[in-house]
Amino acid sequence: MDPVEALDEISFWLERSQAPTFKVQAFRKAADAVRQLSPEELPKLIRAGRLTSIKGVGNRSAEVVTQALEEKVPDYLADLRERGTESLASGGDTLRAALRGDLHSHSNWSDGGSPIESMVAAARTLGREYLALTDHSPNLTIANGLSVERLEKQLDVVDGINAARDGFRLLKGIEVDILEDGTLDQTPTMLDRLDVVVASVHSKLRSDAKTMTKRMLGGISDPHTNVLGHCTGRLVQGSRGTRPESEFDAARVFKECAEWGVAVEINSRPERQDPPDNLITLALDAGCLFSIDSDAHAPGQLDFLQYGAERAEALGVPKERIVTTWPLEQLQEWLSLKK
Repeated sequence: MDPVEALDEISFWLERSQAPTFKVQAFRKAADAVRQLSPEELPKLIRAGRLTSIKGVGNRSAEVVTQALEEKVPDYLADLRERGTESLASGGDTLRAALRGDLHSHSNWSDGGSPIESMVAAARTLGREYLALTDHSPNLTIANGLSVERLEKQLDVVDGINAARDGFRLLKGIEVDILEDGTLDQTPTMLDRLDVVVASVHSKLRSDAKTMTKRMLGGISDPHTNVLGHCTGRLVQGSRGTRPESEFDAARVFKECAEWGVAVEINSRPERQDPPDNLITLALDAGCLFSIDSDAHAPGQLDFLQYGAERAEALGVPKERIVTTWPLEQLQEWLSLKK
């Protein structure tokens, strides 16, 4: 098989299993290094036993490349594929099968680790019908948020991908910060050009409940907002440590979500699990729509939707109220209501 494809697929399976970042990056770097070599150079380096002299190629990566060129699936990849047949979650199979897309993902244009094309390829492999590219907005400088100029360039890239017309749709989107005054961190003109706007709070998460509620309501009432992202901002595990839930009037926030037609995100990242179960139930009782999203920052993380489906199914969220189970035409009709 193609050595670069083998290395990229290994990275995918490692990301999916939440392997340490350094291990994933080792295979990504090896793939990038091998990609630069001509078809003639690679066999010569292998025959000379000098493949590891290439910066970024270690012993395991060299073994994978060598076996791939022998026209067989590398042993390491075969093992990962076998382990990958097991579900990530212990439930939610019915909802997982019903999911058609994902409205929250990141590329290396902001704080994701992979090119847009790699995210799209993984989404296609997983059987998604659509994926929203929602890189961060300018205020989140730590995540390399997109200025107007950079977002305009990204939209051209999305148009190029969609020109293939192969049945898959990459939706133009953004994860836009809800600023302290409740406004959205991108110009209305740019937001008008997008298919999907996920509005999230990323700063001053320990504000008092009154301040946070007012801020969130401002974002929800903006006519551009389609999805309220990871509403409590909590972290329950992972390398960044833990973080408590933000304090806000959840009953009022979800009431406004229902009235403004804003879906409440069920964020599938294992370290977030946001909203917590009690708030999902509260949003359900308030009549909210939901969006089960991966918030993927790498291709393998797109399969995190399994975790969101498991939680939603356990809490009795009806399929028809989950917008990411809707066919693209129905989803686009709902999104267009905010235009």
